[in-house]
Amino acid sequence: MSEQKEEEPAIPEQALGKIIYKISSDLPTFKTLEFYKGLNILVAEKSPEATQRQTRNGAGKTSLIEIVHFLLGGDCDKRSIFKTNELIRSSFSVDFLLGEEKINVERSGSKPSTLRLRGDLHQLPVTFQSRFEGAVTISNDEWKRLLMAIMFPTSSDNEDSSALSFRSIFPYFARQANAGGFMRPQKYFARQSLGSEQVALTFLVGLDWTIPAAWQSVRDREMTLKQLRKAVQEGALGREIGSSANLRTQLTIAEESARKLRAQLATFRVHNEYYRLEEEASELTRQIAELSDDSTLDRQYLIELDLATTEEKAPAQPDLERLYAEVGVALPNTAVRRFAEVSEFHASIVRNRRSYLEQEILEVRSRIRSRDSKKAKLDQRRAEVMAILETHGALEQFRKLQSELNRREAEAESIRQRFEAALALESTKSELKMERARLSGRLRQDHQEQEIILREAILSFEEVSSSLYEKAGNLTVDPSENGPAFEIGIHGDRSAGIANMQIFCFDMMLMQLAMRRGVGPRFIIHDSHLFDGVDERQVGKALQIGSALADDLGFQYIVTMNTDDLPQDLPPGFSLEKYILPVQLTDTEDGGLFGIPF
Repeated sequence: MSEQKEEEPAIPEQALGKIIYKISSDLPTFKTLEFYKGLNILVAEKSPEATQRQTRNGAGKTSLIEIVHFLLGGDCDKRSIFKTNELIRSSFSVDFLLGEEKINVERSGSKPSTLRLRGDLHQLPVTFQSRFEGAVTISNDEWKRLLMAIMFPTSSDNEDSSALSFRSIFPYFARQANAGGFMRPQKYFARQSLGSEQVALTFLVGLDWTIPAAWQSVRDREMTLKQLRKAVQEGALGREIGSSANLRTQLTIAEESARKLRAQLATFRVHNEYYRLEEEASELTRQIAELSDDSTLDRQYLIELDLATTEEKAPAQPDLERLYAEVGVALPNTAVRRFAEVSEFHASIVRNRRSYLEQEILEVRSRIRSRDSKKAKLDQRRAEVMAILETHGALEQFRKLQSELNRREAEAESIRQRFEAALALESTKSELKMERARLSGRLRQDHQEQEIILREAILSFEEVSSSLYEKAGNLTVDPSENGPAFEIGIHGDRSAGIANMQIFCFDMMLMQLAMRRGVGPRFIIHDSHLFDGVDERQVGKALQIGSALADDLGFQYIVTMNTDDLPQDLPPGFSLEKYILPVQLTDTEDGGLFGIPF
């Protein structure tokens, strides 16, 4: 594998050379690691006095990868080892080749948002604002953007940076077992999204990564639509949505109702004494009614008086004479006045009676006129009060109208939400189907246009896998209906060991493509988890393949292993001794990478 194939593109000159020089710390007990070109093996051995209970899992093999991630922009949350009491006050640094410049980057768990850079930085595409003791400070976000610009440059400044970033690509070159990086070749993180996987792998292979980025946008919209449908089924919108046509009618009516009430409120005038005026109007109405009732009674009385006046007259002469004669018979011993006196008496009575009636009529008519006059004044005042009440309202009424307006507007808003949801449900599905069809066409066209790149990826994977196994594995890049699908197959891949070798072959394929394109970190790190369950001969062969590729292409292949897992059955002419780093880790308390237990 040391011979360069004629059809393969030449390796960029700047890709050759020593990449990671040294990893160190100001922690006094930390074991500084210096690296070679090509293959580097960091081993952890079991001390002679170790008991069965002691393990090398805490020796620091995996911590090496954690340090690399930490210094290259990885998150540093409260669960990070760099936040532990034993390490938080310590700084860690790496000397490595960035672009064409050797630089040193330093970071600590106490201030993880800021890093210090040292070296010849004048060619780096960034302006540093702060310098201190020969170093410049840079925020972790800016550091990640700088790493992206140098290691994984993209062709356009207008591309969506949220879909592709340094931290979404780099972990393929330094997989972490505790994140699920050794579960499937296509993923470096157990919960890595399909979109993140497709975008990163498409970029690393050299295809158009904006297509899977757009595909993820479609999936996001489909998820939103799914959640909306679920909300409808669970009644989150309060009721069944219905059709957009019916809801448009309901919304129009509801908005018009709210508009009218809003206009009414705009002209509403509040009167501070509204209720007093209401009481006054009621009292005026009562008084007018009372006056009307009294006048009605007086008018009836006046009719009776008029009738009595016309009927009042003196008794007829024969009647008086007969009455007088009867009195004399009935009362023979009583002195009886003369008839003429009696007749005159009766006439005077009639005259007095008529005079009384006429006077009573005058008084009744006077009372009626007085009441009518008073009623007219009261009615005029009541009209004035009613005019005020008709054009003004009480504050309480105003508040009630406001409350009603709020209710109507809320109802209109509820209908509007249902209307918009109905539109989304009715239109989005067809739109997404059309978008999927468009992206499928773009993807197929890209694969056709980039057939040479796909061929290189397929042959690179086949070459590595055929060096490991009699039956070569295969890589398939399928322009599926859900974006580019990267599938890997190796005969017997159901076993854990062969599945891990799928990852090895896949990573080496990605490394070859990246180096030939002049992108990537120019180093790859595998910890001992990759070789769990792998046959000893395949482990030895994998190390030989990694070493040969590293020498041919000019990258570093860094491996961590336990001493008793080092393969003894090695390919002819291949030895591991010169690749093992001088620093060896042990399972004792001070033998680990950090030199302290924590």
